Amino acid sequence: MIWRSKFDPIEAEIYQKRLKKLALFVLIVVGVLFVRLWFVQIISGAKYRRQSESNRIDLRDILPVRGLIFDRNSALLVDNRASFALGVIPEDIKNLDDLIDDLGRLVEIDGLSARKKIKEAFKPDPFNPVYIKKGLTRDDLARIETNIFHLPGVIIEVKPERHYIYGSFAAHLIGYLGEIDKGQLNRKEYRENKSGDFVGKFGVEKKWQRYLNGVRGGQQVEVDASGRRLRLLYQKAAKPGFNVYLTIDKDLQMLAEHSLKNGAGAIVAMNPKSGEILTMASSPSFNPNDFAKGMGRKGWKKLVSNPRFPLQNRVISGQYPPGSVFKIVVAIAGLEEGVIDPNEKIFCGGSYSFKGRAYRDWKKGGHGYVDLHKALVESCDVYFYKMGQKIGIDTIARYAKSLGLGSKTGLQLGDEKVGLIPNKAWKLRRWHIPWQEGETLSVAVGQSFTLITPIQMLRFVSALFNGGILFRPHVTKWVEGGNKEKIFKFKPDESGRWSIKRENMELVKRALIDVVNEPYGTGKRARLDQIKVAGKTGTAQVIALPEEKEQAEERDIPYKFRDHAWFVAIAPAEDPIIVLAILIEHSGTGGRVAAPIAREIFECYFKKGRP
Repeated sequence: MIWRSKFDPIEAEIYQKRLKKLALFVLIVVGVLFVRLWFVQIISGAKYRRQSESNRIDLRDILPVRGLIFDRNSALLVDNRASFALGVIPEDIKNLDDLIDDLGRLVEIDGLSARKKIKEAFKPDPFNPVYIKKGLTRDDLARIETNIFHLPGVIIEVKPERHYIYGSFAAHLIGYLGEIDKGQLNRKEYRENKSGDFVGKFGVEKKWQRYLNGVRGGQQVEVDASGRRLRLLYQKAAKPGFNVYLTIDKDLQMLAEHSLKNGAGAIVAMNPKSGEILTMASSPSFNPNDFAKGMGRKGWKKLVSNPRFPLQNRVISGQYPPGSVFKIVVAIAGLEEGVIDPNEKIFCGGSYSFKGRAYRDWKKGGHGYVDLHKALVESCDVYFYKMGQKIGIDTIARYAKSLGLGSKTGLQLGDEKVGLIPNKAWKLRRWHIPWQEGETLSVAVGQSFTLITPIQMLRFVSALFNGGILFRPHVTKWVEGGNKEKIFKFKPDESGRWSIKRENMELVKRALIDVVNEPYGTGKRARLDQIKVAGKTGTAQVIALPEEKEQAEERDIPYKFRDHAWFVAIAPAEDPIIVLAILIEHSGTGGRVAAPIAREIFECYFKKGRP
């Protein structure tokens, strides 16, 4: 039997080639893996170590406690309280639309706004929580906690929430908070803030934002895969904000606001020797707590579309015809120019005829013979028609502006209006038609184009009784640092002085004292027994009514056509420490409506012992 070898040289050669190819493939794969491992370990090692650390360690902000706000007597007006906030960590979200839909079924949220905020926050800082709802109720908390394992990225945290203790109290002065916008984030005064923070948007909250805000702190926290906190690694404490003390008096403010209840208007009081605002009430108002919780688009739309404009601070941005209060300006202009002789008497029979038209007095039967004193005390229109005609519109306008009307007072609360003091050039520029002489007569009694803000009127009357000094009004008494140190303490700040003869100011002041204290004075309802009050009434026409309707009952005239009521008041008249300007919209005459309010406010003020 012959043995034969099974070795086939051809098959062996084929096998060797295959083996070499396999070895080469394995070598390439191992080489690629080695290069990749080298790249990961050496080249990108630091990067991946940081990513690994970020996945394990969560960096969380500690928001500072916002500074408190007090009145002039240290009564607390605004503080902070603990509130539950619903947050989302963008990096942990699996499907944003599904998450927003799920949350929307559990609590009331603004879905569009929440999506936008989360998307905007993802690129710059995907690990930092985005808060989409503040002020969660107990029911909200229960629903979210029950479903928390089905809500990836959702967290609930206890955060400080601004609390306005008395709701709408002094809302236009104190202001409110709102979520910081892109424009604010780019400004240096907001360098301590981040997207999602609530900052001052209005009033004192905005004016002193930098000091009220405080300085944020931070934590390094170890978390598990679901984002739950395991242990604290490092913490830097936040620094609380500074406290702000206002010049207003809480009790006086509450009384002023109560006087405006259910109506529209403004009441503002000031110390004429310092410019300190003692009360600033504007009605209708709003509740800043609604903003502190995070007002949605629907709430904001409802507020700004309200036809009564509750967000408008009528003290500084309400512009009204001044009515007969403007007669003070005409009297000063006439005396200074030598046009008015204070002893000259003219006859008032109830109307003044000029170029074929009868300009009626508010008193149908007239005032008889009147001089300057009586004309101011009884607010005789006919006297000022005649004097206004003699003085001329340009001279009246020049004096009005020099006395501080038609310009901002410098009260730094934002959105202060300038009003309007018309003259010939203004009308030609604005309407492209010349001034008519009859329009001067209307201006002389505070009607026509003239517009004044209550804060302007307040400063004007204050200057008359303090010797002609125009003080810049202010609402902050001091700002208090963390160690109780007064960082800012405000002092009287003059912005100008009148160049009016003292004897002429005295003539007008004596008349304003009798406006309140004489039987025929139009402001007698403001009279006090123990303290001498001075004042001037004004009734500003909204629309000129036919003669037969002027004597109609107020309730028979449509609300929007009713006159505005003005009253300015000073006490004590001999050495004043408080001046008031009151404007009640669509309410009737100043003497009947506004003067009694002044009396009540003065009684409250002096009962407290002149705060």
